[in-house]
Amino acid sequence: MIDVVVVRLKATKGIYYVSPNMLELKIGDLVVFETDNGLQLGEVCKDIYKEKQDNVDLPLQKVVRIAEDSDIKNFEDNVKITDKALKDARKISKELELDMNFVEAYYSLDKSQLVFSFLSENRVDFRELAKKLAQKYKTRIELRQIGVRDKSKKIGGLGPCGLFLCCNAFLTDFNSVSINMAKNQFLALNPSKINGVCGRLLCCLDYENDVYTELKKDLPKIGMVADTPLGMGKVVSVDVFKKTYSVDLKEKGIVEFSKDEKNGSTKWYIRL
Repeated sequence: MIDVVVVRLKATKGIYYVSPNMLELKIGDLVVFETDNGLQLGEVCKDIYKEKQDNVDLPLQKVVRIAEDSDIKNFEDNVKITDKALKDARKISKELELDMNFVEAYYSLDKSQLVFSFLSENRVDFRELAKKLAQKYKTRIELRQIGVRDKSKKIGGLGPCGLFLCCNAFLTDFNSVSINMAKNQFLALNPSKINGVCGRLLCCLDYENDVYTELKKDLPKIGMVADTPLGMGKVVSVDVFKKTYSVDLKEKGIVEFSKDEKNGSTKWYIRL
């Protein structure tokens, strides 16, 4: 077991799992920590906890120190510079006739790297743009092409449930989500209901999918023909939580059966 602390990057709101490096940290503390893009300023958003080594990518990047006044001032100065850098990047990309929609820009705390994120429907040859920006800002330039999901993660907002977007609040990676998950949970296949603000399928479709799959194991599928104690009929609905299914028995109408009532005698047939 190793100590882990969760830190939210101040520049982009991204979530990082890092080593507390034997420092006493609590929620709300501002810290300087290691990232792939150099040192960054972040805020502790979860207390230190124990985690199995198999569940984390080792070696963990670590907290370097609790942020000092000079670190906070550097960060605030960087924000002002990156606002101008973002405008310059948009202006130069337009002059170069590049199809790039810039979302954000941020410096590493020590100004060793300037990172830009942008959206584009096509691959972009931005070498000339990177060269011009490097000449202007005298630092290493990194241009990252992101998707609409990443944009929502960075900008944030409220989901259809009324809560903050999962991707912005706590998700670190995007799991694969498919339309079959919506079907598996008996959701109406209405884009306005199952799509998030990014226009893609809701990430939360993945949360309960395994539960539905497990609960449906002993229940018939909608559309199957069932041989019930009251006769043959077509299954028209299933309630996975009550463990019941409704069968259209024609003359008798729609009758609801439970798993217990079956007593092993009901037979399920392939859908006709």
